[in-house]
Amino acid sequence: MKNRKALLVIDMQKGSFTSKTPRFDTKGVVSRVNTLAALFRASDFPVFFIQHDGTKMNEFIPNSVEWELLDDLEIETTDHFLNKYANDIFYKSKLQSKLNDLNINELFVTGCATDFCVESTVQSALTKDYNITVVADGHTTGDRPHLKAKKVIEHYNWVWQNMIPTNGKIEVKKFEQIKDELIRH
Repeated sequence: MKNRKALLVIDMQKGSFTSKTPRFDTKGVVSRVNTLAALFRASDFPVFFIQHDGTKMNEFIPNSVEWELLDDLEIETTDHFLNKYANDIFYKSKLQSKLNDLNINELFVTGCATDFCVESTVQSALTKDYNITVVADGHTTGDRPHLKAKKVIEHYNWVWQNMIPTNGKIEVKKFEQIKDELIRH
């Protein structure tokens, strides 16, 4: 079966990008996500914007400002929008059924935060036999008490590159390499 790709944009929401929660290279990550999203759409591959719904924690409540996607993200009416309720976007969301409906078997993962929702989603997708490409410079996080954001990102890129996939594959590639591959096909 030919690989059907989907781009996942995880939790790029206003409430995660505040002056109190600065993220590493936000402008660069948003720019790379926008370019990839345009290339996916041009190839007739779906783009999924995943938004955390933290209603049970009284945060990131749908339709609140903190729940909204960042203004600089370029969104189209053809894109898919899904709420998630835990770090793992597959947990109690409609993602799996949407991916099945669209015959998707290859996921390109971007978003925030590297060490929480991005990491959890990569792990979950691995156990579901997807082919996974993490965009090495397409995810971000903030500084942690013991580690700067840049090091957290570097660490998880290394972890993912060294994971053992199930029936799928997992790769970590830089934006430029992915962009070139999408343009060539």
